[in-house]
Amino acid sequence: MLIPGSLSGEVGYNMDMPKTILVVDDKATMRQLLHDHFVEQGFTVLTSANGREALQVVTRTRPDVILLDLMMPEMDGYEFLQHYRQEANAPVIIITARDDESEAVLGLELGADDYVIKPFRMRELAARVKAVLRRSEASKADLAPVRVGGITLDEASHTVTVNGALVNVTPTEFNLLGLLLRAPGQVFTRQQLADRLAEDGYSGLERTLNVHIRNLRAKIEPDPDQPQYIETVFGVGYRFSRPEG
Repeated sequence: MLIPGSLSGEVGYNMDMPKTILVVDDKATMRQLLHDHFVEQGFTVLTSANGREALQVVTRTRPDVILLDLMMPEMDGYEFLQHYRQEANAPVIIITARDDESEAVLGLELGADDYVIKPFRMRELAARVKAVLRRSEASKADLAPVRVGGITLDEASHTVTVNGALVNVTPTEFNLLGLLLRAPGQVFTRQQLADRLAEDGYSGLERTLNVHIRNLRAKIEPDPDQPQYIETVFGVGYRFSRPEG
């Protein structure tokens, strides 16, 4: 269920061009509530009743952000994420009725960027949407590419390559990698990383930060179990290391 919040323009998102939200939820009432609210805020809103329908929608359109329920018939949110993240990296916010953080963490492991637990206030969800869009668009700033070892992060094209091969990362993973990559050798605590990302609207906890680190390692490390780039400094946090040789 939703807890009513302010539906005034103060939670809207300033856009030069309307952004598109895809709402994926098997409850018609929830789809309608989210549709009406975000249309009022100036978004274009598409809806799907399950993951299978949503995959058909994303083949025809490119949503800027996806609001994704987890428990749905035919194809649930987990399976949708597995398929979607092979093709695109638009931000995904999980909406789950289960008051169990482990369910949301599994979604993060599959490539989601953030999550909210039902019941939630519309103001909170709108803030999360603005945050992931801000992170996604801020990372397209016109800055010179950053290269350390075999890793290149290009802000202008929002791409990451490993030894010349393109890898698909989420907006949160992109910003996290950027923080580490720009300060090779510097040790960041988990709280420092969460605080730095919070400046761009990251709303996750330290525990979910660990999930994003694990996902990044799986994408950029030759052997994620023996990381060469993102090193754990035990009892402290993480650092980006320039591999020798």
